Amino acid sequence: MVKKVAILANGGDVSGFNAVIRAIVKAAEKDGVECYGFVDGYRGLLNNDYIRLSTSQNSRACGILPKGGSIIGSSTNANVFHYKVEENGQIVYKDLSDKCVQNIKDDGFDCLFTLGGDGTQKSARDFSLKGINVIGVPKTIDNDVACTDITFGYNTAVSVASDALDRLHTTGETHHRLMVLEVMGRYAGWIALESAISGGADIALIPEIPYDINKVVEKINQRRALGKNFSIIVVAEGAKPKGGEISVAEMRDNGKGVDNTKLGGAGEKVTKELQEITGMEARCTVLGYVQRGGTPTAFDRVLSTKYGAKAMELAMEEGGIEPSQVDYINAHGTSTHHNDLFETRAIKLALGEAAKDVVINSTKSMIGHLLGAAGGVEFITCVKTIQDNFIHQTVGTETADEECDLNYAIGAPIEKKVDYVLTNSLGFGGHNAVLLLKRYEG
Repeated sequence: MVKKVAILANGGDVSGFNAVIRAIVKAAEKDGVECYGFVDGYRGLLNNDYIRLSTSQNSRACGILPKGGSIIGSSTNANVFHYKVEENGQIVYKDLSDKCVQNIKDDGFDCLFTLGGDGTQKSARDFSLKGINVIGVPKTIDNDVACTDITFGYNTAVSVASDALDRLHTTGETHHRLMVLEVMGRYAGWIALESAISGGADIALIPEIPYDINKVVEKINQRRALGKNFSIIVVAEGAKPKGGEISVAEMRDNGKGVDNTKLGGAGEKVTKELQEITGMEARCTVLGYVQRGGTPTAFDRVLSTKYGAKAMELAMEEGGIEPSQVDYINAHGTSTHHNDLFETRAIKLALGEAAKDVVINSTKSMIGHLLGAAGGVEFITCVKTIQDNFIHQTVGTETADEECDLNYAIGAPIEKKVDYVLTNSLGFGGHNAVLLLKRYEG
């Protein structure tokens, strides 16, 4: 049963990170699951640096839906399967993933949520092969994660680029210029293509289709023949000419397993060529990191929330049981006001709406306080309940407190098929335990 989960945000930041985090935390709280966040992505996992996340007033995950960035940070160069370290004055690369696995086990996390793109999810896959329960949530403005229709952060990036095109349009028209906008996307042309469509651009150059600069010039001249003495051109950072190469700003050294190529210069290259060939003034705007930050669009807020909620739902499914499957709870039931009230609240928190349908009783009223033996006797009672499909009444109880408003077995035993049972044992000093029993189907 899932009781404690962790989230990490990794890779380049996008608008929507926080919306996903919020949704996971809210869904976790609904099911009584503790939620934590590793600080700065996989680096935080390696260093075992994590914080508690909650949506209660003035806590970390409260009021973050419209905020860009990530409240738990992110890392773009922390491949823990090939991590850069310094030894004896030399840079070497080591596989430190086993340390991460041990951290997860020592911390008691039942599931790890990885919010990220290709690199992040590749590491997530490798952690799953090492026995860690992992659920990946696809993030990237590039919209290029395999087997994913749309990633969170992408819509906001397209909207930012579309807004920039609206502004460049008026400038280009006023001064009769060629306005080139370079957008991100790496090797995928989604941002360039859809922002060009929504922003009314005349030409879009994308990585998937190498361009012929003469064809671009031909389009510009067609517009000039119609009296349109300006043109708007969108260039993806990964665009390349036919027979040519992509434009590279520099090569980084972030280790193997990650793309060390820093793209840049495609827009300036196209701008220079067009100005030389057409004789028109041309200007290039590199949109850059403004595509990543700021308030997410309504679409990304909804998508991110859906992703986060679904991720938590999958985590609960991995635990092997849903709240609605619990048939019966053998409560600790000390018959003190505070204990019964808080135990009732805990059941509601853990099971949500399903709590009202579960039959609850307490064995303690029949056997008294057996100290260390109580848990064992209650366990046997639960086994017999599953075996006989017979839930005994809570002896000595005639009515429940107004605040204890669940389905208690009072006045008479209940006969019903019982497949899943929870038994609560609450010890002195907060030493509490809950066991889940399931009918054996042999």
